[in-house]
Amino acid sequence: MNILFIGDIVGRPGRGSVAYWLPRVRDEFAIDLVVANGENAAGGLGITAAILRELQGLGIHVITLGNHTWRKREFVKAIAAFDNVVRPANYPEGVPGLGAALYTLADGRKVGVVNLLGRVFMEPVACPFAVGSRVVAELRQATPLVVVDMHAEATSEKVAMGWYLDGSCTAVIGTHTHVQTADERVLPKGTAYITDVGMTGPRDSVIGVERDLVVRRFLTGMPAEFKVAKERPALGAVVIEAEDNTGRARSITRLLREDPEHA
Repeated sequence: MNILFIGDIVGRPGRGSVAYWLPRVRDEFAIDLVVANGENAAGGLGITAAILRELQGLGIHVITLGNHTWRKREFVKAIAAFDNVVRPANYPEGVPGLGAALYTLADGRKVGVVNLLGRVFMEPVACPFAVGSRVVAELRQATPLVVVDMHAEATSEKVAMGWYLDGSCTAVIGTHTHVQTADERVLPKGTAYITDVGMTGPRDSVIGVERDLVVRRFLTGMPAEFKVAKERPALGAVVIEAEDNTGRARSITRLLREDPEHA
């Protein structure tokens, strides 16, 4: 199976990159399943039901979220309508939505997708290691193919999760920091890993935000209204090739594709 994981989609520029690149990448790599982090797809913070449907219409099968899951208040109720959208599994019990999803492809193959939130420099949640191990084991009763989105700030926490789950899942993909790392590899027991898959959005920015606004905030310490930048949108993603019968990853390929009018 070939799985495409698209990094944090930021606002309209990110959605535009998905619209342009997804059909091309899907054909180039014979992609079977598309997973994307969409927690910043609506104006750079949060997501809405309408934008979820837009992303699904572009060909994304499963959408993961993160610490900005509830930025759009109306989404608290709307999330229950989506069985292929996963918010962090280590949120408190009773929180709306699903922390993991089991997606069935048209040919009958199943893939589990888990979303976890880190705790270092982030909001207080349950231990992602304990929750992740339990949820992955539950999904593996239905399929050996399980992908984990580790949405975390600290590099060390994401690296540790990769080693902790090595051999237990197909891939541990880091998200949240919006800067693609160059450490993609298949770990010794067969789990594909990257510390951060990167951002799908405007490259000439500060992690998706207009750079002058962010620089001014650092210089003055004064609050500023952050706006999504527009310059040089690009797709950040990885392609994971995995064995259907064992779930072991054979390879992980890092992608960074700039939209042609800005390349």
